[in-house]
Amino acid sequence: MATTRAPEDAYTAEPFVPDGADLTALRRAAAGCRGCPLHRAATRTVFGAGSADARVMLVGEQPGDQEDRQGKPFVGPAGKLLDRALAEAGLDPAEAYVTNAVKHFKFTRAAPGKRRIHKAPSLREMTACGPWLAAELALVEPELIVVLGATAGKALLGPAFRVGEVRGTVLEREIHGRPERLVPTVHPSSVLRADDREQAYQGLVADLGVAVQALG
Repeated sequence: MATTRAPEDAYTAEPFVPDGADLTALRRAAAGCRGCPLHRAATRTVFGAGSADARVMLVGEQPGDQEDRQGKPFVGPAGKLLDRALAEAGLDPAEAYVTNAVKHFKFTRAAPGKRRIHKAPSLREMTACGPWLAAELALVEPELIVVLGATAGKALLGPAFRVGEVRGTVLEREIHGRPERLVPTVHPSSVLRADDREQAYQGLVADLGVAVQALG
């Protein structure tokens, strides 16, 4: 069984990931993760959600403000848009396992008391959180991984990943020692920020359609 103590500068969740745990036990253990400094400012750990029998795993970047407050992934505006896009593409959101590459909300504030502004996690923080994602993949064993955005892509495929170069295609790679099929696309939050939101949304739906076809 893994221990629950690690040096403050260790930058790895590995000591906090229990051996042989199911998703419920992993979620419980992740609540106490101190594998990197992000836990200090976040409200709580936001672990993945869904069935261990899910055929598809959706991997995003990190929790947002609403996810951090509620303790659930993809429950904010980007999550609602993703659910709509999945349904339009022909995939029931309830049949997917959803998670993030990083399990704590990283943010900054323009001034004390102001709203929390999302800040992208560093490669070091993504790497530190990697053991949780590896454990989720090992338990769910999805037929397909949908990679939502650049951070998720870098966490799974390395720092050279560029979502614009491979979005909407089926990739075959070895991830954490297991062959995986992946379909990269943009993160739904980028759709909300787009100048032409409808065009960006239709692009997301088209990429998710490729994932649905790959699932057969």
